[in-house]
Amino acid sequence: MTTRISTPISNLADLGWTNFFLSQLDADDLATLAPARVMSVHRTKMDVVGCGPDLVPFEKSIMPFSEPDDPDDGSPGRTATVGDWVLLDPVTGQAQRLLDRTSVFKRKVAGHERKEQLIAANVDTLFVVTSCNQDFNVARLERYLALAQDAGVTPVIILTKADLTDDPHDYEQQAMGLMPGIVVETLDARDPDQIASLLPWCTTGQTVAFVGSSGVGKSTLINTLTGQDAIETAGIREDDAKGRHTTTSRQFHRLASGAWLLDTPGMRELQLTDVQDGIDAVFADVVALAQACRFSDCQHETEPGCAVTAAIDAGTLDPKRLQRWRKLALEDQHNTQTIAERRSREKSFKKMVKRTVAQKKRQRDD
Repeated sequence: MTTRISTPISNLADLGWTNFFLSQLDADDLATLAPARVMSVHRTKMDVVGCGPDLVPFEKSIMPFSEPDDPDDGSPGRTATVGDWVLLDPVTGQAQRLLDRTSVFKRKVAGHERKEQLIAANVDTLFVVTSCNQDFNVARLERYLALAQDAGVTPVIILTKADLTDDPHDYEQQAMGLMPGIVVETLDARDPDQIASLLPWCTTGQTVAFVGSSGVGKSTLINTLTGQDAIETAGIREDDAKGRHTTTSRQFHRLASGAWLLDTPGMRELQLTDVQDGIDAVFADVVALAQACRFSDCQHETEPGCAVTAAIDAGTLDPKRLQRWRKLALEDQHNTQTIAERRSREKSFKKMVKRTVAQKKRQRDD
């Protein structure tokens, strides 16, 4: 089923097109190719919306697009994901190029596979949604914040279901303590007046992605923001406050303000990979302390002159925060290495295949 945009677009800027993407095109590209944004990706197709060289808007379904592997080192080419910009051939209707991204979210696939999964590209703001109940989890929020910081995307923590607790202020304080300057909004996802506080991030052409567990109110928020009941919602289980999945794929929705809202399925597992810079940004306080240790290879355990353990002893650093930092850093390092090892093996295999094919060709020629 093709994604249909309920509010017509009039130009590329309505879709989030900026000078960043325009600068990647030359005069021939502008005259012969049609920029289009990926609205959804399925196994056998992807839905795109764009404007042709004649500036007439269009919506269509095309084949999924991946760049060819690098012929020099065999590294895999990029694959288009939700939010990407591609250039289409107006004659064939197929994608010819994938433009560079302003940001990209990815994670290690759930389970034991050594692969990355793309979540979304060219996002401006990440709404991290959680609720004032058993779903609230500091460690999970830090993972989302690390993703946002590494991608260079503005994160906003949204606390829903404040009516389920006697003290929402406690949840707010915990969220605001996760990193300096983080914006935290507490609201009723069903109340249009309360969600008005989110509109400054939802202006024309802006792309806002929603992430969070199932049942925290992402779909309800989007329904209220759009003024429609386009997304099915479901309650939570009373025994453990766990939500039921209502969003099963990434979906774009457009606001009357011109912003694009990207709903994502609740993630049971969020394994970080290749986001060390993001982790350092979220745990900037711990990193600064570690750099002040007497020894550069300090393990922050029993070494003399350790600024980290001194801060814990002084009560200015929560030992649990140190543990979470270590866990994320080790997880990211492990996942990054295992994925790199898998890519290295794939490169070696492809080179071996090329050598074998070339050798057989020479033998035939001889």
